[in-house]
Amino acid sequence: MPFVPGLRSSYALTGGLVYFGRMLDKIRLHAAGRLPADYHANLGIGFDGRTCAFLGVDYPALKARTLAGGTDEEILAWCHAQGGARPEATREIWNRFMMKIGWRDDRSPVLRQRIAAFGLSDHPIETFFDLNDFDEGRDPVTRRAWELRPARIIVVMGVSGCGKTTVGRELARAVGWRFVDADDFHPPANVAKMQAGTPLDDADREPWLAALREEIDRGLATDESLVVACSALKERYRERLIADASRVVFVHLEGTRTLLQARLEGRSGHFMNPALLDSQLAALEIPAGALRCDIAFTPYELVAQIRTAYTF
Repeated sequence: MPFVPGLRSSYALTGGLVYFGRMLDKIRLHAAGRLPADYHANLGIGFDGRTCAFLGVDYPALKARTLAGGTDEEILAWCHAQGGARPEATREIWNRFMMKIGWRDDRSPVLRQRIAAFGLSDHPIETFFDLNDFDEGRDPVTRRAWELRPARIIVVMGVSGCGKTTVGRELARAVGWRFVDADDFHPPANVAKMQAGTPLDDADREPWLAALREEIDRGLATDESLVVACSALKERYRERLIADASRVVFVHLEGTRTLLQARLEGRSGHFMNPALLDSQLAALEIPAGALRCDIAFTPYELVAQIRTAYTF
């Protein structure tokens, strides 16, 4: 199968559990008519069924709860309320069991058959999790090392027009993490000021930073890695956003003013007034230790640079 937008890797951790987030993604995508037909036959069975049995919940009930709305962590809390919370040691044992299905066990013959049927015999596939990732265009060899670390946050930053949303979305798609666009957290008053070409002051930014900080903290607290696109121009803004600097890295997209201005003038449907570019460049404080990337490269080349730098 090709990459399915919105479908996480089996290795992705949600609340300390592998696969759970992927199961929720499948439920939501199926309800929205965006889950490819090849996935439909296994809804509620296979890994879905194993995960529900581990959590002590019924799949139809979980499906109904998921479609009723709420975040992944809220749905997982509902599962714990239904079947009892699973301690960390139990989750770790479960994760290791799930990740190794197909490796030297009774499912190995089926795995070999599917590897051949999917045309992936030349790939280093050892488990069904590996099969899913390779089949969907991911690289599970690096994912396993990255996803099973504690949750991390990558902030793709820079002035307006640098491409942080485009690069951030592509990076999140490539590694199977959730993408967060800081622009979505601006209150309407901020949007109106920027549309009018009026720079925001620190008082304007405070509720925006507070809302974004809450989203980042929620991800770290629930073991969900995120790619965040945010201007984060000043050091004090970055400090306001980040509680645990050991789990956050910054990628600074930078380019010439000429290129930035050309990009701003050539795009539509965005609230940032191109006249604000000079004020942003004047305010920019380049973070020490950030990975600095030249926006003259394509988004795909930039994603490759980021993945190489951070080994994932």
